[in-house]
Amino acid sequence: MNVHTGAARAAAANLSAVLRTGPFEEALRVAIAARGLSLERLRSHLSARGIQVGAATLSYWQNGHRRPERPDSLRAVSALEEILGLPPDALLVLLGPRRPRGPAVGLPQGSRGYRQLMPAWPAVEGLIASLDTTADDKLHIAAQHELVWIDGHRSCARREVFQVLRAHQDGVDRYIAIVTADPGADISLVSVRALENCRVGRVRRDADAGVLVCELLFDLVLRTGQTHLIRYEVLDESDAECDDYHRGFRFPAGQYALQVRFDPEQLPVACFSYQGHEIRELTMTGYRSVHVNVAPVPSGRVGIRWEWDGAA
Repeated sequence: MNVHTGAARAAAANLSAVLRTGPFEEALRVAIAARGLSLERLRSHLSARGIQVGAATLSYWQNGHRRPERPDSLRAVSALEEILGLPPDALLVLLGPRRPRGPAVGLPQGSRGYRQLMPAWPAVEGLIASLDTTADDKLHIAAQHELVWIDGHRSCARREVFQVLRAHQDGVDRYIAIVTADPGADISLVSVRALENCRVGRVRRDADAGVLVCELLFDLVLRTGQTHLIRYEVLDESDAECDDYHRGFRFPAGQYALQVRFDPEQLPVACFSYQGHEIRELTMTGYRSVHVNVAPVPSGRVGIRWEWDGAA
């Protein structure tokens, strides 16, 4: 058998297969390669038909960086089918329905923005933007247990977090931890330490807003629906008095358990859990702790606050 004939048959078979299964960008790329046309030559063919599409746009289409959706772009795809010798609608059918657009696309139903969760939201959004990552929009908490220690100075000296994270978009390899300092605390004295299945990446702080954001990097890249377990701790050496701890959930979560443990020499006179407008008084156990457990968790804030007797 002639080698060139065999290669041509293999290319034709590959094109036939990818036209059946897609995706669109791969089918377009294989069809262009099989026809042996450059992107500039394709642009000229389209121009001759009165359709103006740049070679850069064609490159974006075949690499999946952009998607033809506007009427003039779809007309160009239809012309490409003719130029590349493909059956009518062979590429158009692979595009499927038009993708939705907007800031909430790809996010779980009921999601909230930082503006709705914390007063320091401009600083948080600025710090995350400085990391140049979209990871913060791709994960939500399937389950979380958080243990907070209040020491003899009435400060939140340490907390340990165990999270089961689930990806709701492809291609996520990190979690963005956000820490807000207590009133009077120095955010420069707050640090994050990775304990299990993650490692600390870039850390950003805003001293005026008292906010820290920290990347916790995974050793794998998650696909949609895939879960990952991490454990980390937050240390605060500022000794600022604390009377509240809460967690803000941008996305609905499966389960959240928060436990606050107090030093035996500094016990509060009353403790309350809160979620939205619902407030409940908590009873302290023999382990000098109180807790709240919520399942499922709507987006919003869940926390515990307590009252000191006034004499430190």
